[in-house]
Order: sequence, then C-alpha cells, then structure tokens
Amino acid sequence: MSNTKIRVTLWNEFRHERTHEHIKKIYPDGMHKTIADALQKQGCITRLAALDDPEHGLTEEVLANTDVLTWWGHCAHGEVSDEIVERVHRHVVERGMGLIVLHSGHHSKIFRKLMGTTGNLRWREAGEKERLWVITPGHPIAEGIGDFFELEQTEMYGEFFDIPTPDDVVFISWFEGGEVFRSGCCWQRGKGKVFYFRPGHETYPIYHNANVQKVIGNAARWARYAGNATLNTCIWAKDPLEKLEAGA
Repeated sequence: MSNTKIRVTLWNEFRHERTHEHIKKIYPDGMHKTIADALQKQGCITRLAALDDPEHGLTEEVLANTDVLTWWGHCAHGEVSDEIVERVHRHVVERGMGLIVLHSGHHSKIFRKLMGTTGNLRWREAGEKERLWVITPGHPIAEGIGDFFELEQTEMYGEFFDIPTPDDVVFISWFEGGEVFRSGCCWQRGKGKVFYFRPGHETYPIYHNANVQKVIGNAARWARYAGNATLNTCIWAKDPLEKLEAGA
C-alpha cells in the first residue's frame, strides 16, 4: 500500500479564477490545477473537479477511485448539493477516503457536517505576514518543514475557531496584528482522516509556495486510508522526533 501512488481528487469552486482578472493571473487554470501540478511532482495521481461540473465532479465512480479529496470553497458553499455532501461524507466515514479542507473550506457543508460545529472564526483581509509555527514536529504532515515558515501576504484568520478539539494540531499561525490561529488540525472521522489547513486566500499566490505545496503533499500521504481504523493511525515512539507509521 505504501508504495502505490496516492489518487488525489482536487475539488474547487473554480469561480473566483473565472470572474476576477487579478486572481486569474495568479491561477489561470484554477487553484486546484496549481495544487495538482505540485502533487504530481510528489508522485500523486490527480484529478480535477469543480462546482459547475455534473454532480460537482464528485460522482460515485470518481470518489470510489479517490484516496484523498482536497476541498476549496468560499463564495458558493450553499450551491453544493446536499446529496453530494452526503456522498462525500459516506466515503470518508465508511470507506476511509481522506479529506483535506483548505482555507475558507472551514464553512463548507462537508466540513461542518464532519465537525458538528459552525466553523466560525475571526478574519481580516489586510495583506499581512503570517508565520506558521510547527508545534508537533514529529508529525508526518510537518515532515521537511523546519521550525516554521512564512507567507509575506495573506488574509488573517483568528481565534476563536469553532471546531471540536483536534486529535492533533500541527501548525499554529501568528499574524502581524497579534492574532494566533490553529491552522493545521487533524481529526479521525470513522475510517477517514480529516486535515484542515488554513493558508489559501485566493488573491495571493499561496498555492505557489513550496512549503504550502509540501504540507498538502504530506497531508495526502498521512490521510490515505491504510486498511482499517487501527492501521490508519500514527504510532509515536518514545523520542518525540521519531515516528513510526503503522502499515508503512
């Protein structure tokens, strides 16, 4: 299992990139395509899906052939079909499909359903610097990142973030205004793993950042189902910087 390529479906509203010229210049083929290109370089097999595709691009066949689904939404959460949300939920909880929720996907129907909370938070769009601190340095999602990395311009998200207590918090962000935010959070939901990753405001080239791309690739490897709920967890050694992944 560990030697097979991860099949990642990248879901995106794909609205901002088609209606705002500034955003189109940053992501001419969509944010999901930029992420997909990065994941392909990391050895993943990728597929693109968007809100305006038939069944939002998330048919039973597509999901059955998806190991990990990434989700970016912002302005059209309400347009996502409840039927498709139920379908995605079932594939996560019952089949073990991994889910990576990006940036404003905290208000998506699927994230709220899996979390059982509003996903509300504080925010400010001011083009500030963000420093993402690694606070769980032995976690597979933080592999190769170092102590922290920075984004020179981004939108601020601040606490309180209305989510259930994460199983692990991998990153905490600090912003120039003084706010902090749990920006990399992990949960187990049924057989599936869920990771929320904060960076990704559409008006900045966040998904071109090498560290952001690496985190998403790490998260895809972490979130892939390993066969059952026991094998799908990470076993920590006595040394906090040494990790052993069951099933690897």
